[in-house]
Amino acid sequence: MHKTGVSLNRRQFLKSTIGAGAVLMIPQVIPGTVLGKDGGVAPSERIVMAGLGIGNRGGYDLGCFLHEPDAQFVTICDVRADNRKRAKDAVDTRYGNKDCTTCIDMNEMLARSDIDAVLIATGPNWHATASIIAAKAGKDVYCEKPCTKNIAQSLALAEVFRRTGRVFQAGTQRRSLPNFMFAIDLARRGKLGKLQTLYAHPAGLGTSTSGWLPAEPEPSKDKVDWDLYLGPAAWRPYNGKLLDGFNFEKGGGMVGGGCLEWGSHCVDLCQWANDADNTAPVEYEPKGDQLHARYANGVKLIVRNDGWLPLGSCPVRFEGDKGWVQTGDDAEIVASSPDLLIGKGAKIAGYPADFHIRNFLDRVRSRGQTRANADVACWAHIACHAANVSLFLNRKVNFDPKKCEFIGDEEANRLRSEAIRDPWRL
Repeated sequence: MHKTGVSLNRRQFLKSTIGAGAVLMIPQVIPGTVLGKDGGVAPSERIVMAGLGIGNRGGYDLGCFLHEPDAQFVTICDVRADNRKRAKDAVDTRYGNKDCTTCIDMNEMLARSDIDAVLIATGPNWHATASIIAAKAGKDVYCEKPCTKNIAQSLALAEVFRRTGRVFQAGTQRRSLPNFMFAIDLARRGKLGKLQTLYAHPAGLGTSTSGWLPAEPEPSKDKVDWDLYLGPAAWRPYNGKLLDGFNFEKGGGMVGGGCLEWGSHCVDLCQWANDADNTAPVEYEPKGDQLHARYANGVKLIVRNDGWLPLGSCPVRFEGDKGWVQTGDDAEIVASSPDLLIGKGAKIAGYPADFHIRNFLDRVRSRGQTRANADVACWAHIACHAANVSLFLNRKVNFDPKKCEFIGDEEANRLRSEAIRDPWRL
């Protein structure tokens, strides 16, 4: 996967070296791992990678990538010095050297022609913008969720990756876990009969703006580049509590994120079960402590916190007119009939990202579509953003997936996008 400017065939190489008086017959011992033997991958076959925004979640993702023999990290970019050091140490320890470089500005990283792909695990305020910039720079992208902050960003993300032909994987790793895949397969193959209702868990349905915390003295830029940390998000004074980017600017400036946080996992799985990866529900309405939505094909989507079997976090439930199935992060699957569970396979609990990362690396090689490609992520996030708009306005909204706008609703349509700070408008 390395990009080189010059290549010589064997005859040209022999001619040039012999002409220069080179001695060719000196025996050399080359480790088998360098040649791709003994489970190793030859350097020319490795996917050269960079990490952007490698904090808590990014550190976990990085560890999963480092387990893969055909992925090689060469640089870490982060606006925080502590994150840069921690991630560099992890990479250097894995490879047994000190070769991993670091930088603060992602433009420096993206200018490198040897980098094939980028792991993006910044705060959500950066996810879409950084992914789009990376694609335009010719890089493939694995991006943590939520991948976008609003409907407009979702559409822009899909359009750029479609146009550039780069590979994208949203970090919705449950799309690659056996228990969720098995339950979804039951729904898609009609084993539950005609689908009636899909249930998703949001981990909280409240929405609120991120606001400002009290100003604190701003650190030096080499320790924390606060302006770069904010990036496209609205400016606010520095406060150390905002450095947990996982809880910063989730969707339209909303901290709670409503349906977006777990929704970008659970609603995404419901989309897949309903064969709706290229669309979104057409109606959304808050009902008590639930959010009810309806697809054009009549299938209902209910986002709720309560009423679940004890099957771990991130549960989903699919109901048809002949049966139902439910699963969650403990990897157990419960169904209305034992016959539905025949062939369910091994139990893998704990929602690991390894399978999802492997799917990404395989598609980087084949140039095929990942399980959570940019179009899939676009529509799953649009469904969550539209639900958040309904929650924020506290009323029913009607959505046209073909036009990607709310029908006859100026107030809701204003919430499809938001102001972006210069120079990060795309």
